[in-house]
Amino acid sequence: MHELGIAENIMDIVRRSVPEGRAAAVGNIRLRVGPFAGIVPDSLKFCFDVLSSGSGMTNAVLQIEQTPLVALCRDCGDKSGVKNFVFACPACGGGNLEIVSGEELEIIEIEIADG
Repeated sequence: MHELGIAENIMDIVRRSVPEGRAAAVGNIRLRVGPFAGIVPDSLKFCFDVLSSGSGMTNAVLQIEQTPLVALCRDCGDKSGVKNFVFACPACGGGNLEIVSGEELEIIEIEIADG
């Protein structure tokens, strides 16, 4: 389960991103994940919860925002969501697509309580 390694990396990034001695004040951590990131969101959240309970970030909560898979047709210019991983342009039927959204795996916000 590679979600455990990713959860460890998220915690490391958060520790390096917050001011010295403020790890205990970390609250919500918002993460953006696309379907092509190869992540099972529930597994990642579970791993993060287990790791954070034994760390200095016991109040940290991982919030996962799932982004849609969107492709741009290089033939006709149509930009639309990809449903059921069917890579055919709904406008022209072509398969010359470029993924423009859905590969994300990024921390977008770290909340720190006042204090």
